[in-house]
Amino acid sequence: MGDMANSSIEFHPKPQQQREAPHAGGFGCTLAELRSLMELRGAEALQKVQEAYGDVSGLCRRLKTSPTEGLADNASDLEKRRQIYGQNFIPPKQPKTFLQLVWEALQDVTLIILEVAAIVSLGLSFYAPPGEESEACGNVSAGAEDEGEAEAGWIEGAAILLSVVCVVLVTAFNDWSKEKQFRGLQSRIEQEQKFTVIRNGQLLQVPVAALVVGDIAQVKYGDLLPADGVLIQGNDLKIDESSLTGESDHVRKSADKDPMLLSGTHVMEGSGRMVVTAVGVNSQTGIIFTLLGAGGEEEEKKDKKGKQQDGAMESSQTKAKKQDGAVAMEMQPLKSAEGGEMEEREKKKATVPKKEKSVLQGKLTKLAVQIGKAGLVMSAITVIILVLYFVIETFVVDGRVWLAECTPVYVQYFVKFFIIGVTVLVVAVPEGLPLAVTISLAYSVKKMMRDNNLVRHLDACETMGNATAICSDKTGTLTTNRMTVVQSYLGDTHYKEIPAPSALTPKILDLLVHAISINSAYTTKILPPEKEGALPRQVGNKTECALLGFVLDLKRDFQPVREQIPEDKLYKVYTFNSVRKSMSTVIRTPDGGFRLFSKGASEILLKKCTNILNSNGELRSFRPRDRDDMVKKIIEPMACDGLRTICIAYRDFSAAQEPDWDNENEVVGDLTCIAVVGIEDPVRPEVPEAIRKCQRAGITVRMVTGDNINTARAIAAKCGIIQPGEDFLCLEGKEFNRRIRNEKGEIEQERLDKVWPKLRVLARSSPTDKHTLVKGIIDSTTGEQRQVVAVTGDGTNDGPALKKADVGFAMGIAGTDVAKEASDIILTDDNFTSIVKAVMWGRNVYDSISKFLQFQLTVNVVAVIVAFTGACITQDSPLKAVQMLWVNLIMDTFASLALATEPPTESLLLRKPYGRDKPLISRTMMKNILGHAVYQLTIIFTLLFVGELFFDIDSGRNAPLHSPPSEHYTIIFNTFVMMQLFNEVNARKIHGERNVFHGIFSNPIFCAIVLGTFAIQIVIVQFGGKPFSCSPLSTEQWLWCLFVGVGELVWGQVIATIPTSQLKCLKEAGHGPGKDEMADEELAEGEEEIDHAERELRRGQILWFRGLNRIQTQMEVVSTFKRSGSFQGAVRRRSSVLSQLHDVTNLSTPTHLILSAANPASAAGNPGGEGIP
Repeated sequence: MGDMANSSIEFHPKPQQQREAPHAGGFGCTLAELRSLMELRGAEALQKVQEAYGDVSGLCRRLKTSPTEGLADNASDLEKRRQIYGQNFIPPKQPKTFLQLVWEALQDVTLIILEVAAIVSLGLSFYAPPGEESEACGNVSAGAEDEGEAEAGWIEGAAILLSVVCVVLVTAFNDWSKEKQFRGLQSRIEQEQKFTVIRNGQLLQVPVAALVVGDIAQVKYGDLLPADGVLIQGNDLKIDESSLTGESDHVRKSADKDPMLLSGTHVMEGSGRMVVTAVGVNSQTGIIFTLLGAGGEEEEKKDKKGKQQDGAMESSQTKAKKQDGAVAMEMQPLKSAEGGEMEEREKKKATVPKKEKSVLQGKLTKLAVQIGKAGLVMSAITVIILVLYFVIETFVVDGRVWLAECTPVYVQYFVKFFIIGVTVLVVAVPEGLPLAVTISLAYSVKKMMRDNNLVRHLDACETMGNATAICSDKTGTLTTNRMTVVQSYLGDTHYKEIPAPSALTPKILDLLVHAISINSAYTTKILPPEKEGALPRQVGNKTECALLGFVLDLKRDFQPVREQIPEDKLYKVYTFNSVRKSMSTVIRTPDGGFRLFSKGASEILLKKCTNILNSNGELRSFRPRDRDDMVKKIIEPMACDGLRTICIAYRDFSAAQEPDWDNENEVVGDLTCIAVVGIEDPVRPEVPEAIRKCQRAGITVRMVTGDNINTARAIAAKCGIIQPGEDFLCLEGKEFNRRIRNEKGEIEQERLDKVWPKLRVLARSSPTDKHTLVKGIIDSTTGEQRQVVAVTGDGTNDGPALKKADVGFAMGIAGTDVAKEASDIILTDDNFTSIVKAVMWGRNVYDSISKFLQFQLTVNVVAVIVAFTGACITQDSPLKAVQMLWVNLIMDTFASLALATEPPTESLLLRKPYGRDKPLISRTMMKNILGHAVYQLTIIFTLLFVGELFFDIDSGRNAPLHSPPSEHYTIIFNTFVMMQLFNEVNARKIHGERNVFHGIFSNPIFCAIVLGTFAIQIVIVQFGGKPFSCSPLSTEQWLWCLFVGVGELVWGQVIATIPTSQLKCLKEAGHGPGKDEMADEELAEGEEEIDHAERELRRGQILWFRGLNRIQTQMEVVSTFKRSGSFQGAVRRRSSVLSQLHDVTNLSTPTHLILSAANPASAAGNPGGEGIP
């Protein structure tokens, strides 16, 4: 396709010849021409079209398509177009291969240390020192020196290498499957996206990828344009081009002023038809994506070679800079750029590559780093003590001299000590943590698909578990979104059900049918049901469907009216938007005059009515007094039944008095009211129960709707959002704004804090109100915890609020592309109950990880202490390197699988949310960890020092270098593993429950892993031999080991009896960066420390600090950091720039820098009400 384009460029040196020249594939335009056409804007684009093609229909003729009929739907023609002009598909960036992932997994520091140790050990074991026979080297060579010695040396090294390989493969496989899932999800989202085109005069929904150049596409409110095109006919079309230009103002498009529509831009108002002129990589978005891809690769090359490619980079970056800025803008509408301080910090961090990290991962990373540091210290001390002990023993006590031929023997000893040290480190560092999080999240995301949650950002799943507030739309989420007209007010009569057509004056009926049929999007229709006995299918806007249904109920049909006045005959259309809350259409009347039909929210439209039709269909005047009367007698009763009221009106203009059509307020005024109808949208039957669950779980549900306040209140009462006798607020948008703004009209956080805690219903709200509310709740500092807010939305106008929220839910069925793009989770069934499921899964993720931590840390504490003390007292770790690695495998990989896949239960919804700063390890868990550690250490040390007497076997202590494995140490190893297995069952409960077996069979993975580990353990002990340093045990010894293991369960009950409240000394662990760094003298380091932690936690969730009262003295210091925490929180979510650019993390920093620079105005006013220290 590329060379096609090039050849055509060479073929036409001058534009004059272009007209006559035979073009590529028999079409009248080449790819290059169309590409250059799409780079023009506004007037110059129009000029170009007129010069080259005469007008848009000329362009359509060249592309062999009809502006009204579209393409003929024949496959060969479509295929030919794809060949010449390309497909509407942007190839994604190549995924990492499995080998690349393996290489990345090998970069782990501990694994590298292990590999080095193993290789050194291998090398030494093959080196047979000459001086072995001489007695000079001391008791080094004592012990079993026969043939076994030579072959044993290499086994340990090889076994360590083997286990390293296992760990690497598991990690790489996990990453690989995660990547694969992500791509599957992406492609699923892409396949579901459809677009309306006209082919053979029929409207068809085709997948976006099937669009071709020359297609005639219908564009309407809320669309994300999938390809570039030229507008043929438009009604009041406004486009948000910020994703390309960075300008947030909406751009008016019309066929005679600015007809260029670009892919990736959003339709904010209006509708129209366009002819597609560029698709895929040739469209504006495609060009940017190709630039981004190239930019990313150049970065990598530059990193690898470090050569002076700067020049090349600069040019590609300046090209991409415009668009990058745009990408950043698109992803963050209405986010204030948080001041200059942010920029500084950004620059500092620009050097660190970023990965998405959630609150949970932040806490975990912090914890893992702390544990790792402790482990490192322990292992260093172990090695130092062993070496000193050996040196003093050999050279001082025994008074030997270091002989040259003995060097290899001594070195082997030192290597052995080094390996023991590394083993301690390996056991101390919980590599399983990231694995557990990944498995748990990936498993949840997979299962959430079944519960109708399509998760777009992994961390949203876990954030949802902490949600404290949900701001939900009404229409479609809480209600069925199947609207029907149930009451009406026509010709001075209020009908409680559908009136008989004979009861109405023909004039009123005729006007009503025309007003409804013409003044609605022609794409909205009611089709016959798919199955016998089902309800008719509603296509398009549901409110309009209700009105069209009303026409059908009146035994009339809307289709003939539309055929009589097709869409291109409409003179002027003012489309519906959230500001005017009405829609109007103007048609020419046969006598040369004009007639305007209008429909909209009744209280808004009635204010513009000066006449009303009486029962005979004649005008009578409609004064403000009559209006108040009508609101009281008709509209409020309808609203209190939970109906939406819509007013339908018209106005005639004579040919002589043609108004200025651009002055909308003048045109839509002085109307005559035809009817007011009440539309019912029944509450979904399962919603009240779901809302009850939310309230039990400590989540406040608020309803934010554009509807009338009485309707909203009635529906909220039906859903159970408001209960009689409760102290709550139901406000209209206007009143809400009056309460939260000061005299200057600025929003004040203090005023907002007075309103939101009691607010349950916000009616007649604009998208900005929704965004203000969400931002206000998130920024609020009144409670002891920062609120975590989830928002649902379906309309284009909900984009900003969805972005601002901690978790944005978009509707999969009714949602517009813009809303889906801004969301974190897509509800595939548009149902509120699915949100409750998401909460359950989120909490489950958190609990699974806490369970895993409780188990893992017990093992860590015990193994490290045993290895450390054992090494110091007996110069040899009771648990050998290979055994340690096996324990590590059990507790890391297997346990994370077993504990991370526990299914959620309803009981998760019975507790309050944890909040953002709840430590990962609660006091109860700390009690369990330390309690079980005490039990295990007692048993192991008893076995280590008096075990040989008890079992009547040879002691394994002080064995020489290559002695065969002893039964004594095997029993210690076996007991240790048995205790871990039974403790894994204990770890299933973290809130101090008694019955640890509850629901164990609902998790087959858990049972399989516990039994599997047990089986492998038997094999290792009985047949593991030299590599595992095991010698087979008798049945009696096995029973003792099992008995001690089962003791864990009994001991667990003992621990559960001790009330946690008595143990004041226990600390919690795993907050965000903690209070300890705050002491005054440490302030300087504190700042460094925070910066460091921040890098590790990406945009450091420097989470809110607890226990401020404990450190009253450093109050200022703390509040300073606290504020910087709210910064980080706000910034954390900005980095989700274009989820499709999943990998292009290196770009996310420059985009933010551009953004902060581009928004000096908003940077100056810091709307969060936070003083920047």
